[in-house]
Amino acid sequence: MDTANSLDIEQKLGYQFQSKELLAEALRHSSYVNEQPESDLRDNERLEFLGDAVLNLIVGHILMERYPHLKEGDLSRTRANLVNETQLAAMARAIDLGSFLQLGKGEIQTNGMEKNSILSGAYEALIAALYLDSGFKVTFNIIENNFVPILDQVHSASDSYDYKSRLQERVQEKHGTIPNYQVVSEKGPDHDKTFGVSVKFFEIEAQGIGKNKKTAEQDAARKALEILEKESP
Repeated sequence: MDTANSLDIEQKLGYQFQSKELLAEALRHSSYVNEQPESDLRDNERLEFLGDAVLNLIVGHILMERYPHLKEGDLSRTRANLVNETQLAAMARAIDLGSFLQLGKGEIQTNGMEKNSILSGAYEALIAALYLDSGFKVTFNIIENNFVPILDQVHSASDSYDYKSRLQERVQEKHGTIPNYQVVSEKGPDHDKTFGVSVKFFEIEAQGIGKNKKTAEQDAARKALEILEKESP
């Protein structure tokens, strides 16, 4: 990797590598190495393996800190929605990672720099290189800065399926009706409100709270599901 390319990717990532060879290895796809059998170059697959573990650890840590009420299953689902091929490929595109990859001729001809599988693997390898070069703390901070903007969006979608939709399915199946949500309280100034929402169906009622109405509704649905689970034989 030439110096200009090194500076470009480092600037996009927000970190300057001490080991340029480690960075180069992270960006070297197996198709490139396979076309140079006489060289002693290493592809990025070993780093990809480590990067997967680093991402899962740090994203799991962030989720536990941000959402202390979530149970293990919900944490796992939310992390899976964040650390998957599609999402990691999107993260790679955000820093234009594909343009820095060393690919074999075949992959270049088939536009490999845009393939989700190649981009997500390279992103994992880059995270591993960052971890080996800088240690846990710096890596944690960079991953947190990259993932936090999409955490609430992904968590909200996860909540919506895991709680509200699941509750509606259960209630329709058992009672032939749908849950009714109603805002029952609003506390705090406009810039920092806390909402209270009640959900009712049949003879069951549960209340949830949140920093917006959707979050409060999902909290109410979660509590209602817990009531249903206790009542189930």
